[in-house]
Order: sequence, then structure tokens, then C-alpha cells
Amino acid sequence: MTLPLGFTDDASDALPLVLVSRNSLKTWRESLADTAAAWLDSQGFDGTPGTAVTLPGSDGRIVAGVLGIGDPLDPYSYGHGPFALPARRWRAEGQYDAATLDALHIGWGLGSYRFDRYKAAPRAPAQLVVDAADHAESFAVIAASLRVRDLINTPTEHMGPDELEAIAREIGQRHGAAVEVVAGDDLLKQNFPAIHAVGRASHRAPRLIALRWGDERHPHIALVGKGVCFDTGGLDLKPADGMRWMKKDMGGAAHAIGLAELIMARKLPLRLTLLVPAVENAVGPNAFRPGEVIATRQGVSVEIDNTDAEGRVILCDALTYAAEQAPELLLDFATLTGAARIALGPDLPALFANRDEVAEAWLQAGQAQRDPLWRMPLWRPYLRYLTSHIADLANGGPSKMAGSVTAALYLERFVPAELPWAHLDVYSWNDADRPGRPAGGEAQGLRAAYAMLKARAAG
Repeated sequence: MTLPLGFTDDASDALPLVLVSRNSLKTWRESLADTAAAWLDSQGFDGTPGTAVTLPGSDGRIVAGVLGIGDPLDPYSYGHGPFALPARRWRAEGQYDAATLDALHIGWGLGSYRFDRYKAAPRAPAQLVVDAADHAESFAVIAASLRVRDLINTPTEHMGPDELEAIAREIGQRHGAAVEVVAGDDLLKQNFPAIHAVGRASHRAPRLIALRWGDERHPHIALVGKGVCFDTGGLDLKPADGMRWMKKDMGGAAHAIGLAELIMARKLPLRLTLLVPAVENAVGPNAFRPGEVIATRQGVSVEIDNTDAEGRVILCDALTYAAEQAPELLLDFATLTGAARIALGPDLPALFANRDEVAEAWLQAGQAQRDPLWRMPLWRPYLRYLTSHIADLANGGPSKMAGSVTAALYLERFVPAELPWAHLDVYSWNDADRPGRPAGGEAQGLRAAYAMLKARAAG
């Protein structure tokens, strides 16, 4: 198999890499020669997470590397390694359990990433020596996470609805999945009017991308991802600072695609339906307008309070269609609201679910994988904020209260009560460089979702 960036199966000339924490530093330091211990002291190395140091031999050459780590089961404890250490081969020193090795490898893979489509990385990452056959699942998780990052980081000029379709087709062909696409005015003919309304002003045709994979005998899971490839805000135009990073508004689609690809790559015993409504929310002569009432696939009429609340509008058609496929579980991912970021900040995706057991399974997987998310309430009295006097529902309202909750309630309106469903409001972005988290697109809740679905498939 092809190894991810930052890994090698060639152990020649590899140097030992020691992983220490503040708690384990003292014991390990006592095993060192006096000169090595003095070197650590002179460098001020105390095992602080996110730090690194190299040890010199008597000839001045490097003989070992040392990483300061925190939680050994958190992949990001190791994310600084690939660029904190010299760009050469390293092999982990010591014996570690499988969970720690998985965390090390995933963190190393995430930390090795740089988006280099338009600008070369300043240097290559250090390489960690691995036995590829023993860690295929970790490498698949890395590949899915980096797929999400790449999709989000790519500017809209090269990542519009048609490019998302091409990627879904390529993935589908590689894994033996069937891909169907309904695009342009065919959306109206096949009863996806809300997707069409949001995307009709762009020169790039809106579309619904559907990928189907798996054995009919296996549990059926549906994944839906918001694919707004660029969001100007529509006629309710965003200010410049609000529009600057709106290439990332297809982050939900990136997550759904990455998770679907991971499920197929690992051949989980699941039957999979992936749905991506892909549009560009553009300004044009036929852009949808505030005050319009649009139709939806479910037959619910929606008054457009704000054209910048477009993600929920395209998702309602996709969710309705997903429910028609009669899955056992429906998950959707969306960069849906700034309110979720205000409530929880950039690192915690907001989780909404109509079943406690679904929410608990995802939350527990997040804790185990160190891929956190936070449950928020579907407080149904707040549906009053989506009241319309001329339609069944509005896509927004004058109140700024509980924005992420009202968005989730809007989506819930299009999910049958008997269908277990969860919605993840993700930021999909790192605002600044951190170890293992370079500025730009980010996968959040993905590893947790995969672990949850893997457990479900095994059960």
C-alpha cells in the first residue's frame, strides 16, 4: 500500500524517537548518561506537551529525538513531531499498546500535512518508520481526514459543484459504488426545488450527488453533507470579512464524503447512501430573494427570511430524500451557523440528535477517539423563531436567539420522527496554526463518527 506523507517502511539510518511526558521524564532521564541529561537541562526540556529536542552523540551528530507529549491517546499529542524534528527517519522507541500506536500514527499523519496545491511546503516532514500492514486502519483514517482538509482548502474556482461531483464519481468507481447526479433544471423535474432555488443564480449548475454502496443485507446508513461551494450570502450579501473564507462552506459535504470513503475503504458491513446537495450561493438576476416562498421536496412551503441561511434550505430537500431511502440511521454534517461557534468556539462541533442513544454513542466515541463534540438541545419551543405568516415555515427570523438550535429545528422538520437522526454543526476550520492543526480546513467529529459506525456495524 502507498504510505501517507510522513511515513516510511524503510528503517535504514532511522534514529530512535523517545516519547515522554512531564510525569515520565524523571524516570527516563535517570537512564541517560550524565552528558545527555546535562544537554536536556541546557535546552530547558521538561517534557512539556508540544516540545521536542534532539540528543547529540560524542561526535556531535544526532543520536536520538525526544517528543514531549500530553495525553498518549490524543493524536494531537504527537502532531508537532513531523516539523519539530529534523526531516529524517525516526522509529518509536519502546513498547506501546495498540491504542497509543494508533494515536501516534494518526497524529503524525495529521501533523505531516501541508496544503501544497499552489505553494510548496517549506520543507518535508520527518518520517516515522512503520509496518504498513499492521496499521492499515490508521492510515485510512488519516487519508479520510486529509481528504476533508484538501476539499475545504481548495478554492471554489477548483472546487465547485461539478468538481465535487467528479470526486464522488472517482471515489465511487474505485470502491464499486453507484453514483447518480440530478443537476440544473432536472432538479425541478425530479422534485428538488429547494436545492434548485438556492443554486440557480450561479453559472455552475446546482445538483444533488447520490452515492450508493454496500450489501442490501447490511444495516443501511445515510450520510448527508451541506455542499455550498461558495456562499456570498446571496442578495443578503455578506460583508467582506464574513465572505473571505466561504470556500469552506462545503465543509459538511467534505466530512460526509470523507466518512463515506473511509467506510468503503475499510469495507464496513454497512449499506451506505451518501447525499451531497452541491450549489454556489451566488448573486445574479435570478437569485432567490428575501420574502420569496419556495417549495420543498416534502411539500412544506418555506418563506425566505434571509438568503444567507441557505444551507438549511438545500439540506431540507436532501434530508427528505434520504428519509425516503428508509435508512436505519441518518447523519448530516454542515457548516451551518456562526451561532454554534459563538456558543462552543472553533474546536467543538455542536451535536443535535432526536435520540439520546444516538447522541450518547457519538459523544462516547468522541471521548474515546479524542475527537470531541458537544450536545446541544433540540428545544422545540424555539420553533416560534421560524414562524411565517404566509408559509409553513421560515428559514430564519428577526431574533438572534439560539441560532444553532433554530437551524437544527428547521432541519428536524424534514426528518420523520421515527427515523434516528443526528446533525453535526461543524466549523471545519483552523483559524491559526497549531501542532497537528495547520491553518485551514479541518476534519471534526469524523474519527468519532467512524468509530461509532464501526461499533454499530460490529454489534
